[in-house]
Amino acid sequence: MSNKMWGGRFGESPDAIMEEINVSIDVDQHLYAQDIAASKAHAAMLAAQGIITASDAKNITNGLDTILSEIKAGRFTFKRALEDIHMNVESRLGELIGPAAGRLHTARSRNDQVATDFRLYVRDAIDSFDADLASLQRALVKRALEHAATVMPGFTHLQTAQPVTFGHHLLAYVEMVGRDRGRFTDARKRLNESPLGAAALAGTSFPIDRRATAAALGFERPMGNSLDAVSDRDFVLETLAACSIAAMHLSRFAEEIVIWTSPLVGLVHLSDKFTTGSSIMPQKRNPDAAELVRAKTGRIIGSLTALLIVMKGLPLAYQKDMQEDKAGAMEAFAALSLAVRAITGMVLDLEPDEARMKVAAGEGYATATDLADWLVRTLKMPFREAHHVTGRIVSKAAEAGVALHKLPLADMQAVEPAITDAVFGVLSVEASVNSRTSFGGTAPENVRGQAKNWLMRLEKEQKST
Repeated sequence: MSNKMWGGRFGESPDAIMEEINVSIDVDQHLYAQDIAASKAHAAMLAAQGIITASDAKNITNGLDTILSEIKAGRFTFKRALEDIHMNVESRLGELIGPAAGRLHTARSRNDQVATDFRLYVRDAIDSFDADLASLQRALVKRALEHAATVMPGFTHLQTAQPVTFGHHLLAYVEMVGRDRGRFTDARKRLNESPLGAAALAGTSFPIDRRATAAALGFERPMGNSLDAVSDRDFVLETLAACSIAAMHLSRFAEEIVIWTSPLVGLVHLSDKFTTGSSIMPQKRNPDAAELVRAKTGRIIGSLTALLIVMKGLPLAYQKDMQEDKAGAMEAFAALSLAVRAITGMVLDLEPDEARMKVAAGEGYATATDLADWLVRTLKMPFREAHHVTGRIVSKAAEAGVALHKLPLADMQAVEPAITDAVFGVLSVEASVNSRTSFGGTAPENVRGQAKNWLMRLEKEQKST
């Protein structure tokens, strides 16, 4: 027989392959809590509007509560023949309360049901991401305060550029994560409208109260157009886009951890908690947690790309293609959540080799810009000329095989006679970072100030939630 939930028009059962491609319960069973919450809100509204009796609404609600407890306890059997979470719940409700269960579907469709359920699911995911990302920010700020004055090399093109502090470097990721949280917040605001009551695509002739169901489910308002309500998946795309950018930030940090922990670089050490060994090389300590964070970014970005491709050719309104919106998104959400927690653990675990960092910060003539700035400030030299003079002095140091601050004054004066021994006061890596006091610069006093400001913001946020 055809499916009893919708098969009145059909005289034959679907082909086995049709059942296999059509079924979605393996994925959308994860929406059970949202589906039951939306059904309870819908039943209450139907009763308040006099569309069903208060007695039926009460029985429906009690039955839904029983189903919720069964699912949580692992006693509920999800049936693939019933296709999706909506039919599984409604079928079990019928077993529990009888014909009154059939009244629950009055004035709604699976189209607005799934759109509502998935909005609630994505909203919950966003709230979880925000909490996890805030924890990452707190971890980064904590370590930044510890290492506000720890000098390390700053890089451009992966070449030593100028000395910075490790705390300053960590605060860069605090800023990135702050923007990530902002994107999720913005996505949540646009997401927070209710499709429930749009029915299949055209609305309903029943005197429903969509504002009541929207309020009951924590939405700001009902969606304004029934066609858009059932066919929109922007809320998933926007959230996946925010996930992809956040994952990209995590991947950049993971890449740095992989580089820094290499014995060839040796700037940072991870403990046994976040490394693994080799099955054949007993000396190995591999930064696998960081590498896996880097890899999961591909899965997350792939989920965004896949859904964009699914949606790009769909006319209004609902199409069955949209059934493919959930699996990839759920996988991406799980991957991001795990990656954030893994990076947070590594941030708290990693220990910088401060001595090695300091040595590396001075390699590659990293204070050359400080020399050029000194020529501008002290000798009133135009910067372009100072840049040229500094380049010639660096060449002399390279030829002599010495660090810039070890080059004899006479050799510098051979290039620019006006240089005095006062120049050596700006050529150390400590002097370099201490001088970068412009807003947002790497000076330790700046880092401490920025870190403390972030700490206050994060503590204030935590108290308000």
